[in-house]
Amino acid sequence: MADLFRDDILVGKSAYIAGGTRGMNLAIAKILARKGCKVAVMSRNQERVDNATAELKAIQPDCMGFAADVRDYDTLAETMRVASEAFGGLDIVVAGQAGNFYAPAVAMSSKGFQTIIDIDLVGTYNVFKASFEHLNKPGASLIAITAPEAVRPLHFQAHVCAAKAGVNMVIRVLALEWGPVGVRVNGISPGPIEGSWGMANVASPTQEMVDKITAAIPLKRWGTEEDIARTALYLSTEMSSYVTGTILETDGGVTIASPEGADLDAVAGYSQDPRVKRRN
Repeated sequence: MADLFRDDILVGKSAYIAGGTRGMNLAIAKILARKGCKVAVMSRNQERVDNATAELKAIQPDCMGFAADVRDYDTLAETMRVASEAFGGLDIVVAGQAGNFYAPAVAMSSKGFQTIIDIDLVGTYNVFKASFEHLNKPGASLIAITAPEAVRPLHFQAHVCAAKAGVNMVIRVLALEWGPVGVRVNGISPGPIEGSWGMANVASPTQEMVDKITAAIPLKRWGTEEDIARTALYLSTEMSSYVTGTILETDGGVTIASPEGADLDAVAGYSQDPRVKRRN
């Protein structure tokens, strides 16, 4: 699906994307690069960094990559400094790093819980805090990738629910504190995304689970990486210049879904529903 933004809409802008070497975060990096943005990506795996950087350079020569861990603030901050010096400051920063596994609370170790808090929540704070001195102000846009689990409890996801709920509040507090200097802070909450590592390896390893998840989505389809990338593109442009402190739920309606939604057709089938009162 083509987007409606001009191909040069981000010329002269620069972006730093944590976790930007695969999946929806790499899709974000690519769409920004296609619109003329200089892009730096970062993740822990050097091979993925090299591969992603090569893909991005084929789109936009002014791209670079770093191997770093969002939990290591000093190293992270140094990569921000290098990117900022090369690009002339940063206009767009995406905190897209994430970790996940399924475990009931009674079987989850304290270390396992802490690991997700450190990657998702502390990592988001570290990315945004380290970027602040390098942001081109006013006009900078910060974007955190959160999740429906931030507002909807889910079995075996105590660690992720807690981390993402914290991410949502970091977004809103920083939007309050940094708004006066012209920095916008927002979040994207993806629903089930086709081909994503989390959905393939954690949430839906069987066809039965895929079918159950699809049935529960109001739009009755999984999202794509491009759905998330286009949302990030919107938040990266002047089209969203008055949007801050907001979580854009790019989730097909998962966050608002009703428990009965998989079987209910409220458009065609309401006339047979015994709960609907009729007038003679």
